[in-house]
This record gives sequence, structure tokens and C-alpha cells, in this order.
Amino acid sequence: MSESTILSSKHETSSVFAPRFDDNGLITAVVTEAGTGLPLMVAHMNAQAIKLSIETGEAHFWSRSRKEIWHKGGTSGNVLQIVDIHTDCDQDCLWISVEAKGHGAACHTGRKSCFYRKLIAQDGEVSLHMTQDEPLFDPKDVYK
Repeated sequence: MSESTILSSKHETSSVFAPRFDDNGLITAVVTEAGTGLPLMVAHMNAQAIKLSIETGEAHFWSRSRKEIWHKGGTSGNVLQIVDIHTDCDQDCLWISVEAKGHGAACHTGRKSCFYRKLIAQDGEVSLHMTQDEPLFDPKDVYK
């Protein structure tokens, strides 16, 4: 067994939380609804966002477009209350199980999930089809 295999094995079985951030200092976070497992959104976190999320029990992320910490629901009221946080085997991705507060929506479009369209391949063409009902709130009323 090589040294790299031994080190990898220790990292994968250790109880030490040591997230492996990318070159931009970010880690991917997959967010699902507690209880149902419905995927709600995917975002990115830096060390500060992880720290704030753990301290407050509410999801915080790193906004790559605004280049700042983003408290999910800070503007809309659609806070994501954290139930559990898991990491994958090599600690380069987080899975966050949440309860969506406020309108019960995680998506800025007003829908429960950001994954409201399904890819359909037919006759060599790919199109998107809606998979959820109407939004739970009007984004124009929430994001002013």
C-alpha cells in the first residue's frame, strides 16, 4: 500500500473535519429538504460561511457573483434552518439537510426547489419541462 493510499484512507475515516476547498477557497454544498430528501439548491461555501452556518444553525453561503457572504433568507425571509450537515468521503462537498422557513421556498424564483425543470431528450433535441407547480411567492414582492 502506498503512502498516498494510507493518507487518503486516514482522511476518509478520521473524525476530524478538514474540508478540502478548491483553488478559490470554496466547497460545493448540496442542500436538501429534511424528511423528504428533495434537492432544493446547490451553492458554495467558504470557511466563514461554514463557520456562520454552524454557529447560527441557518445556512450561509458564499455568493460568487457578489463576492460576499450570503445569509440564505436574509432578504426574502426564506431562511434554511439546518438539521444536519454531512461531508462526502474526501471532504470536498457538503450535504446540508434543512427545513425551509418563511414561504417554504429555497429558489429565488419563488419555487420550493431550484430544480423545477427536467431535461427531456426527444428526436435528437433536448428541451426543458416544468416539474413543479406555480411559485410559492412572487419574487417581485420579496426582492425589492
